[in-house]
Amino acid sequence: MHELFGLFPTPFMRVPAALDAALVAGLVGHFSHAAGIANNASGQLSHTAMLKPGDSPLLVEAARTITPHLAEFGAQMFGERLGWSLKEMWVNLLDTGGRQAMHNHANSFISGVVYLTPTHPDARTVFMKSPGGHDFAFKNDHAGVDTTPYSADKWISPQPEPGDLVLFPSYLMHAVPANPGPRRITMALNAIPTQLDSWGYKITFGG
Repeated sequence: MHELFGLFPTPFMRVPAALDAALVAGLVGHFSHAAGIANNASGQLSHTAMLKPGDSPLLVEAARTITPHLAEFGAQMFGERLGWSLKEMWVNLLDTGGRQAMHNHANSFISGVVYLTPTHPDARTVFMKSPGGHDFAFKNDHAGVDTTPYSADKWISPQPEPGDLVLFPSYLMHAVPANPGPRRITMALNAIPTQLDSWGYKITFGG
């Protein structure tokens, strides 16, 4: 009997109801009118400035709740439970018809999204293979193909509920399709470890 191995998978962690309803409501109420930075690809998407946990007691509480999950997820990425800190957080307001173009996050190691309002099923976050990867130069792509995890170009994340947290490596490309539903509010985040040690060559991070 043959065996099939999935080599070098990409980790993705989902934490249902990571933030309780009261904290979610507080974040929505506080930040839903503070997203004054327009997105350069969609007129129906706006963002807050980059935030640090100390900017609001609500963010302090959110950081306290999220940080243990960073340590757990980071252990899958680096093989060790490291100290982690939230480098920055920001709130996204995606109105009807808005979208988020494909991108990833620089200068961090773990990125994440906390969903603060209900999400229309067609506006779930989509994750993609990096363009120009190590795939074959010619694809087998037609109506009769049965897509598998090994041949897919994208993966649509599970339907989120308010308070859900997802974490993923910061290099992972992702986007949000056009939102056909009401305003979708999320809080994105980037995190860094306290240090990385490569056989005695240590690099530390602070901020």
